[in-house]
Amino acid sequence: MTTSPIERAAESFAAELARHRTERGLSKKQLATLMGFDPSYVSHVEGRRHRPTEDFARRAEAVLEASGAIWQRFREYDELRHGRSAMPARDHAPGQWMPPGTGLIVEREQAVLTYTGDAYHCLIRRELYNAGTEPVTRYLVRVAVDRYPNDPGRSNRHHREHPLTFAELQLRAHRDDGGGQPEPMHWRAKHDRDAFKEIWLLFENDEGRFPLYPGDRVTIEYAYQVGREKWGPWFQRAVRLPTRHLAVRLDLPAELDPQVWGLETSLSAEEGPLRRPVVRHDRADRAVFDWATEDPPLNARYRLQWRFRSRPPDSDPGGPAGVARVRASDRMRGLGIVQRGADLLRQPSRQFDLPAEEGIAREAVDRLGSALVRLDELHPFSKGVGIAAPQLGLAWAAAVVRPPDRAAEPVVLLNPRVVDSSPETDEQYEGCLSFFDHRGLVPRPLRIDVEHAQWDGARLITSFEFAMARLVAHEIDHLEGRLYVDRMTPGVPLVPVEEYRETGTPWRY
Repeated sequence: MTTSPIERAAESFAAELARHRTERGLSKKQLATLMGFDPSYVSHVEGRRHRPTEDFARRAEAVLEASGAIWQRFREYDELRHGRSAMPARDHAPGQWMPPGTGLIVEREQAVLTYTGDAYHCLIRRELYNAGTEPVTRYLVRVAVDRYPNDPGRSNRHHREHPLTFAELQLRAHRDDGGGQPEPMHWRAKHDRDAFKEIWLLFENDEGRFPLYPGDRVTIEYAYQVGREKWGPWFQRAVRLPTRHLAVRLDLPAELDPQVWGLETSLSAEEGPLRRPVVRHDRADRAVFDWATEDPPLNARYRLQWRFRSRPPDSDPGGPAGVARVRASDRMRGLGIVQRGADLLRQPSRQFDLPAEEGIAREAVDRLGSALVRLDELHPFSKGVGIAAPQLGLAWAAAVVRPPDRAAEPVVLLNPRVVDSSPETDEQYEGCLSFFDHRGLVPRPLRIDVEHAQWDGARLITSFEFAMARLVAHEIDHLEGRLYVDRMTPGVPLVPVEEYRETGTPWRY
């Protein structure tokens, strides 16, 4: 039986989509959620029950970062379906894969941070293109500080006592369309927090207004400064708009012997080292560090960190000078996660007396849920994540598990115990919030049946399979005083998280 060229093109599109989805370790439901579609939509497209649309193809290309492969398969299909040689020309910047609703594109961004010994001076230059259908009249910028990133509690106290102010920022901005003198830009505060400011740069000043109209380009530049007593040893860029080129420069005193490294994360990848190295150039008495990337994915975050190996005489030992690399476990400790070695992690948890202790149980579950929200802001848990009460210093038998499918509701476990499991097992790498610097290869059943309590004390049995079985079993172990290292095959070593990022693979079920 022969198929038409259109059918073959549709099959090629579906195959390309499925290939990139599985390479990213995403289920069909997970991808649909990230794209903003109904959970079953990706399944229908891959199964050829729904015809792919341009809207769908652009979103898939943007989320899966497919370097144009998904978009090319769609173009081939669409050209055949409409009997044309090419899709209509658009005003989009060449080569930029834009999700629907895109307005502004950052064609180039150059960020320069200079340390003078008493203050940090930041200069941001962005070349913007309006690919939307409406004029742009304002642009949102953010300034955030964190004096002691290794110690969030201390940092929060410090910024409450010494809040960042708009006055000290001395923010100034202008725009340049290449047609004459740069125009100063007014600004207006959006959010004012002790360690965080959001500011609207306005396309206007005392002389008039100058909106950025569809199809036009403009360069904006803004600068601010922060005293060294409020800045920490890090500088982060977040990709919130489609961006074609991003470059960062750190300009630091050579006499302080700076050491610089970087981390990156995105929707489809856990935090890891920068894929491109930071390059150092020495210029007289300055050490200049450059890093750049092309076509960074939306919602990616790039963070440069440093320490000064030669401490100036008047430096703060808790500040930027001498700060070691921020370990993953340090970040977890900063969120209040109890770390390995604590006695509580090796003790069986106390069972709730339900319904008499329903109020206590709800309070514990609320704290666990809040911790998961904070964790999601810190780390992209693409495989799902769970947390047990002992990890927050609570000796109760409660855990909350968020499935890999972010559209699904978290699972609440009260007084749980495994009552049955399948004989079939597999081995996958697991991590633990209580020692996040390592990963370990752990054998687990592919299915477990768990008896657990409801708020009114009634008990029920729920069956969990594959990834959820692994996540739930991990948390129940915590409630019984076990860690995943107790489940590992003897002689199998833990893998440092830096090595795991290079060699580890997503769970596959």
